[in-house]
Amino acid sequence: MGIAIAAALAIALSTMGPGIGQGLAASKALEGMSRQPEIAGTIRTSMILALAFMEAMTIYGLLIAILLIGKM
Repeated sequence: MGIAIAAALAIALSTMGPGIGQGLAASKALEGMSRQPEIAGTIRTSMILALAFMEAMTIYGLLIAILLIGKM
């Protein structure tokens, strides 16, 4: 029972932070692109790199949950 709760918490906590962060990053990137369209390519590249790092945290949480469920 305890391992199942730990797996659920691993998924929940590892997705909440990046989900909020990705929303904020995309919002600010779009705001920056609308204010300075001439550097939209640079902003887009930086945003995609930041989103990839945020998504990696979610994938690590999923892997931890899978490992915990495998111990059941």
